[in-house]
Amino acid sequence: MAFTSTILLLGSGELGREFTISAKRLGARVIACDAYEGAPAMQVADAAEVFSMLDGEALRAAVLTHTPDYIVPEIEAIRTEILAELEAEGFNVIPSARAAQLTMNRDAIRDLAAEEMDLTTSRYRYAESLEEVREGAAYAGFPCVIKPVMSSSGKGQSKVDSEAELGAAWNCACANMRGDRARVIVEQFIDFDYEITLLTVRHAGGINFCDPIGHRQERGDYQESWQPAAMSPEVLSKAQDMATKVVSALEGEGRGWGLFGVEFFVKGEEVIFSELSPRPHDTGMVTMISQDLSEFDLHARAVLGLPILGDEPAFPAASAVVLADRDSTDFGYEGVADALGLSPNVDIRIFGKPSTRPNRRMAVALAAGEDTDDARALAAEAASKLRIAYRD
Repeated sequence: MAFTSTILLLGSGELGREFTISAKRLGARVIACDAYEGAPAMQVADAAEVFSMLDGEALRAAVLTHTPDYIVPEIEAIRTEILAELEAEGFNVIPSARAAQLTMNRDAIRDLAAEEMDLTTSRYRYAESLEEVREGAAYAGFPCVIKPVMSSSGKGQSKVDSEAELGAAWNCACANMRGDRARVIVEQFIDFDYEITLLTVRHAGGINFCDPIGHRQERGDYQESWQPAAMSPEVLSKAQDMATKVVSALEGEGRGWGLFGVEFFVKGEEVIFSELSPRPHDTGMVTMISQDLSEFDLHARAVLGLPILGDEPAFPAASAVVLADRDSTDFGYEGVADALGLSPNVDIRIFGKPSTRPNRRMAVALAAGEDTDDARALAAEAASKLRIAYRD
């Protein structure tokens, strides 16, 4: 078969799985890489490589073996200096090696936004010891949030209400951080009205947006999302302007094309930058039912240099996650028919992960509705009917 392009996908979770499907629909060949066999994207890719993304020699070897047209990171924990070297040698890193380097750690992207671009953020300090955590908390004030500068899906994040809780929060962050650096961010807790993800697409024709996505988190990880989130035109315009500035700053030596998940807190008319992911966002899984082109379709088009003809409007819809509650490698799913039988406006995605652990995201329920409240209720009901059946 003749392929349009070859993509080396670094990280092969549920977001990578959906991106792989979208890319393959456009004729691309995808090699899915992750640290374990049978990762979700590997199950639908053309080939697979198993190695740690933090192993620089293995990363370079995979690139030289497959000579991809595009190197597409799906996770933060990657040996980013190798990506920079490969980009300098002529490989196309998506969206750029600079983006991967700055977003691998929360400190780099926060400093870019707050110090270099003067975007509104929470008060924050970094800490590499419990004493520095105490100093950071004194600056940020209570309550504050403590989280590793490098982690995923909210791991290691704590909301701290008093000085007595700082030690436990520091220990939690250290136990759940990725990489080889014991460093946390201590930041002001924003008593926001709501938080959004603004999916921002930078492509050959410019920058476009999806409708804002509202979401609810627990333990720092999203539990449900809905689209479109209600925002005034003025507040949305502020968020779009901030997103445009920060994604444009990530171009570096690469093209800077791709989909970015830019997170904001909103308090009244104030828009506060939170975080950025230079790839499809977990809250954006709702776009698999809310939009004609999902976030994965848009990312694939941007990566491959294909046309994106304007902003992508959304129909009222929601997503709700299905979580595991214990460790297992022998399990199945029950209630699929019950969930799908609720309404023709319900769909589900089972990710195909080969093992469970407490609070691991295993599937998502999707629902469309007359409005987002209706969709949220339906998605939550569908998620409650989809159950993990443990056999061990």
